[in-house]
Amino acid sequence: MIITIDGPVATGKSTIAKKLAEELGYIFFDTGAMYRAFTWLAIQKNYDLNNPEDLEKLINGFAFNIKNKKGERHYFIDQEDITQAIRAEAVTSRVSAVSANPEIREKLVSMQRNFASGVNAVFEGRDMGTVVFPNADMKIFLTARPEVRAKRRFDELKAKFPNETQNLTLEMALEDLNRRDNTDSTRVHSPLKQAEDAILVDTSDLNIDGVVIKILEIKDSLKAKKSLK
Repeated sequence: MIITIDGPVATGKSTIAKKLAEELGYIFFDTGAMYRAFTWLAIQKNYDLNNPEDLEKLINGFAFNIKNKKGERHYFIDQEDITQAIRAEAVTSRVSAVSANPEIREKLVSMQRNFASGVNAVFEGRDMGTVVFPNADMKIFLTARPEVRAKRRFDELKAKFPNETQNLTLEMALEDLNRRDNTDSTRVHSPLKQAEDAILVDTSDLNIDGVVIKILEIKDSLKAKKSLK
């Protein structure tokens, strides 16, 4: 069974998808980590992120892997663990632009589908239900009020990167969030949008456990409806 969870930044996608997968005994895939990893690699190699031809050359040798270490998923390029590095602001501020490249998306979508072969999994991203897995068994689209998402993003960055975010303000976090929303939702290829058959869940006033419980209830409801047919 494939469950997709899509939505804009700071709606809780990764945390919710991970906990949902744990509850169900499924594999969890944070597909955004793949785009971040590729962006990180391009930055490390000093590639021009605005040059599509350069990025397309780099993607052909992209050796991305996922490994479990002490119960946690870690992301690697070749043998280097980049799990923390891909969450840095330098990557965060550039990943949306890089992921808008159609050649990059095509390559990574193919990799994501290969990861899904023959498994029960929860896939989290921005176009999982619309592009990558249009026939997924269940699709969830998360949302939240912009000011709530900005506060979450602000707190997350401050906690993870205290030295790099000393000058960050809540207003700046909201501005960056709005910019990323616009980039993700207006790009020509695979824009961020709710799939027609996805169920909308607003996380503004729910904690992580509350959202997971709601999704599990939706899953049970869908299962019950299918059994009646």
